[in-house]
Amino acid sequence: MTTTAHRPGTSSRDTAAAGRPGGRRGLRATGWLVGAAVLLLASVSVAVTLGPAHLPVTDVWRAVVDHLGLGRTLGVTPLAPLPDGIVWELRLPRVLTAAGVGAGLAICGVVMQSLTRNPLADPYLLGLSSGASLGAVAVLGLGLSLVLPVAAFAGALLALAATLGLAGAAGGLTPTRTVLAGLAVSQLAAAAVSFVVFWTATGDSYQEILSWLLGSVAGSTWTSVAVACGATLVLGSLLASTGSLLDAFTFGDTAAAALGVPVERARRVLLVVVAVLTGALVSQSGSIGFVGLVLPHAVRLLVGAGNRLLLPLSGLLGATFLVWADTAARTVFAPREIPVGVMTAAVGAPVFAFLLWRGRGRA
Repeated sequence: MTTTAHRPGTSSRDTAAAGRPGGRRGLRATGWLVGAAVLLLASVSVAVTLGPAHLPVTDVWRAVVDHLGLGRTLGVTPLAPLPDGIVWELRLPRVLTAAGVGAGLAICGVVMQSLTRNPLADPYLLGLSSGASLGAVAVLGLGLSLVLPVAAFAGALLALAATLGLAGAAGGLTPTRTVLAGLAVSQLAAAAVSFVVFWTATGDSYQEILSWLLGSVAGSTWTSVAVACGATLVLGSLLASTGSLLDAFTFGDTAAAALGVPVERARRVLLVVVAVLTGALVSQSGSIGFVGLVLPHAVRLLVGAGNRLLLPLSGLLGATFLVWADTAARTVFAPREIPVGVMTAAVGAPVFAFLLWRGRGRA
């Protein structure tokens, strides 16, 4: 435990003041997290109300309370079947799936950028997106859409195994080797995806494949919510607890090893956890770009580079961002709907360009 020396002539008030900055930082971090959590809860509540059939926020909470079995206890009357179905069966699963996917991708982006010390790293750096796409496109081309989530998840894990195997064979999991191996696997899987689409896709299957490749949470069910939110709560929370470990990687492997970090083992474990989480998310939403790339950079501008706050705050703001991106994707061009991946790219690319411009004077 660290103590503050009480020098002669120093009052207890001065000693208390010496410890105040850390307390202020803790209060500031708590304020950020509480504010982001409130913003996410409000965003989910409002997003569910938006659509062709507009509903008040009170109806959303009435449906939630009723389905949780608390309606009679709290004296809340159930909704009519039609609005209840709109809230509980259509919009709420989609909004919650978007929140889970956004949070998970943002957390994975922070971890990947810290592990590889690469500002352009994102959750798909290891070829996970291309591997998942290959698995998904293969089963869609065969007309086996019911097993699409399983095939996408399996494809992501196979891509991870290929990346780690290639990087290990090249001499170890250094950041540079990992990035290059991931690039090679990603390009190979992308070529295979193009070949499968060219060879098998016709008619409606082509549109289904294109929608999945661009990223979409349309058609989400409570199973999608369980997978996306469950994976993010379990694996995302595990990753969010590694802030101090990731801070040790900031100045390189040698500095991390000097601090007692088992560098290669820690990197391998974290990469596997990121891959499993990303695979679970991609299996439900397809490849949604820019969330894991832009959100970590944007949050660093707000709170700095310390990972202990950056990780959970990125998760909360990533969830909020994707909720609103998907809401815009399904409402702005109504009655037509565009894939949410198109919307995140349309928003994320200019934001990322602005972040690059803003940091033009830095090393």
